[in-house]
Amino acid sequence: MDLRRLGEYDVLVLVSLIWFLGKFVRYAFPPLFETLQGAYGVSTATIGVAFTGFMTVYALMQFPSGAVADRVGPVRVIVAGAAVAGLGALAVAVDAPFAALVAAMLVIGAGTGVHKTVAVRLLARAYPVRTGRTLGVHDTFGALSGVVAPAAVVVFLSAPPSLAFLLDRVPGASWRGLFVVIAGAAFLLAVLFLVRGPSRLPDGAADGDDGGSEPGVTEYLALFRDRRFTAFVAVTVGFSFAHNGLIAFLPLYLSREAGLTAATASLLYSVVFAVTFVQLVTGELSDRVGRYPVMVGTLGVAAVALLALVLAPGVAVGATGSVGGVDAETLLFGVVVAAFGLGSHGFQPVRSAYLMEVLPDRIAGGGLGVVRTLLMGAGALAPGVVGISADLVGFGPAFGLLAASMGAAAVLAAALWLSE
Repeated sequence: MDLRRLGEYDVLVLVSLIWFLGKFVRYAFPPLFETLQGAYGVSTATIGVAFTGFMTVYALMQFPSGAVADRVGPVRVIVAGAAVAGLGALAVAVDAPFAALVAAMLVIGAGTGVHKTVAVRLLARAYPVRTGRTLGVHDTFGALSGVVAPAAVVVFLSAPPSLAFLLDRVPGASWRGLFVVIAGAAFLLAVLFLVRGPSRLPDGAADGDDGGSEPGVTEYLALFRDRRFTAFVAVTVGFSFAHNGLIAFLPLYLSREAGLTAATASLLYSVVFAVTFVQLVTGELSDRVGRYPVMVGTLGVAAVALLALVLAPGVAVGATGSVGGVDAETLLFGVVVAAFGLGSHGFQPVRSAYLMEVLPDRIAGGGLGVVRTLLMGAGALAPGVVGISADLVGFGPAFGLLAASMGAAAVLAAALWLSE
């Protein structure tokens, strides 16, 4: 193996690891919801609103992060984001009132929110010939964090003897030790990327460039005069609302509605992310058969899986026996969760490819930022809506709302396909 050739990917690895860590800390919170409720004595609605605050700050950072990177350079923005996220994680590790925990979550949301939009442009400049491959690696790293995060939460909550000595040094509870590790990793990656990041970028790109006039706000708003574009944005918003609502509360849903143990619920939660490699298949398939057929298929699978998840608790009551040592009830929920993961992950790369095709080159970056702000904004509202709905009418109707949102996205995508 040519080590020099391998060394060319150092920036890709560092950017992807920072993205992995940013997604890791996001996915670490939902498996902790039940623990946080017990520790702070707060309701499901309160936890949901707190996570909505986290995601709202994350969403609001999408567009401005790209504008700042144009002026000061992408390396500085990514480094600053990692450092801020590390500070937020360190604050979570401190035993403090619930309000302080929420404030720390908002700081983490700001730090992690600056990464994606800036990283996409940085990788495209650093690896212009292999942009598709590098972006695929970057996104896969992020999705795999959803596999690791729930398992890590289980490890820290169970506090095995090998970790007990270290965890006892963290005030409050063993789960806080996880955020000490996250903070340390964030600071280390920030320093490494500050050193290595500029080495792969064209001259001057690391410090920002401002050549030519900037697109005006009216140019971005003009995109929505195209009805098909606006309809597709509605598809992505419906998908994001349903996806983020489920991701936020799936562990709690499985433990309360399905009666699974917290450990089993967390492990099933990781199944959603374990099937992330499907996006490599759907991306290539959409190149061959078209974007719309794959988008409709993946959204349809996700919608059916969400509906099955709503109905499964009643069906699973009569499930008996086991398969390969796994009881039938757990297997049933595992299949449904895996189906949702296949549909939701399968949709995302095709969505991005379609947007890159329909957005004008001059405003592609800013246009993508606008769309990401809208879809992440809808995703940010979902935890609060689901949490409040669960307290008022139960988790079943709350998840039914998510299934309806995903189903509406699939129907609208099908309408766009038929009218193409």
